[in-house]
Amino acid sequence: MDGKALDGSQRRSNIIAFLETRSAPVSGTELANLFGVSRQVIVQDIALLRAENRNILSTNKGYLLFHPLPDKNFFKEVLYVRHTSEQILEEMTAIVELGGRMLDVSIDHDLYGQIRSDLVINNMEDAREFLRKMRQSSARPLCLLTGDYHYHTIAAPSKRALELIKQELKDMGFLISSVSP
Repeated sequence: MDGKALDGSQRRSNIIAFLETRSAPVSGTELANLFGVSRQVIVQDIALLRAENRNILSTNKGYLLFHPLPDKNFFKEVLYVRHTSEQILEEMTAIVELGGRMLDVSIDHDLYGQIRSDLVINNMEDAREFLRKMRQSSARPLCLLTGDYHYHTIAAPSKRALELIKQELKDMGFLISSVSP
């Protein structure tokens, strides 16, 4: 695809069409190379698409079209947890090994209010990739802003799986409480 030959509207349509064919996140750099524009142009395009109510997630791995989990197939709950940055992989492992997905992370910041970021941790590969990027980055996890307290929206294929995840996190000393979404 030659992004230079496309006007902005055509490029954004092509970005959506391309993301619809992908099940894994696509980096801004990859999209920029694909469409022959700068990464900053892609960032602006994504912002414009979101303003048009396109469900594009921005994850640590790149951009992904969000397809909501069918409510009848997944059970969701917001968990309030506390653990150190060194324990992030333990938390993610407990969740995905019991069939769960970590959809996001959020904190209640005293000055800015709620800050939320999509994570989309569906398996151990996603968890290890997140940790690798975290270690390579100079940025620190959101939970460091709130004394390690934070929230995750967790999705599981059954109520039983969700209960097992909560029990495991409680046994690990991470779970403080849960809230229905």
